[in-house]
Amino acid sequence: MPNYSGSWNLVQQMQAVAAGTWQFPTGTFGIFAVGCSKVTNKYTFNSCTSVVSTSFSDCLVAGSAVGTANIGIFTLGFSTTTRKKYTYSSSAICNATSATASSRASAAAGNSNVGIITIGNNTTTRNKYTYSGCVVSSGASATASTCACATGAAAGNSSVGIFSISNNSTTRNKYTYSGDTNSTATASSIASVSGSAAGNSTLGIFAIGCNRCSGGQTTRNKYTYSGDVNASATAASSASFAGAATGNSTIGIFALGTISGVGNSQTRNKYVYACDTNSTATNSNLNSYGGAAASNGTCGVNV
Repeated sequence: MPNYSGSWNLVQQMQAVAAGTWQFPTGTFGIFAVGCSKVTNKYTFNSCTSVVSTSFSDCLVAGSAVGTANIGIFTLGFSTTTRKKYTYSSSAICNATSATASSRASAAAGNSNVGIITIGNNTTTRNKYTYSGCVVSSGASATASTCACATGAAAGNSSVGIFSISNNSTTRNKYTYSGDTNSTATASSIASVSGSAAGNSTLGIFAIGCNRCSGGQTTRNKYTYSGDVNASATAASSASFAGAATGNSTIGIFALGTISGVGNSQTRNKYVYACDTNSTATNSNLNSYGGAAASNGTCGVNV
């Protein structure tokens, strides 16, 4: 891959990102909260290495995460208002401003200024987390509630977040950050429960999770933000649900969570956006269920 150096404008950079030839800084990584655990893993994208990182003081179960190039905000889930702030440069964890209501089975998407976090827990409530000042306020509500046992999923670019409502439905919402408006988004191909999602400034890849709790699915959808188009994406390596995902502008790393017929797993997949390919990624150090993840470097989203 070419080593881009010198001065590059944003158009040149985004063209290289779209072509899959942009070399990202070696420090871009994702933080995975393993789920049903206090443990976090740091996944470095360019080397596909995973190491244990700073642990939370409380377990994260059915939570969510969103953030900037500097911090990740993790909602712990499990019917608590607790949130944690993970500072990437120091791997330090401290308390973040709490949710306005107890949260479980939440989902989150955002840009470099705000994160929109669905509370879940059988409510349509969303919070807006403004990173500057760590201020929590009300966000536009979802069109339908997310069941407390059926985690949603979300991905977006710098303008909009696409939220899979879950709750055994194909429903998705589009949240426009400017103006804090919520509207209907193009539906998923099949009903989704306990899915996950990752994406770049152009598209989001949604792992459907389980279909009406009949077992995990390998199905993934590709949501192209321009035109709000939903299409089939390359399937996961195993039927699974209750996973977590994050990435950079080139790849998405999906922790599969619970694999049908196997149980909670350490398995991760790597999804390359430019060519829609799925391959094996470095495993987590612990079995995962209902985890969450955020990264520090997605050009056009949080950078």
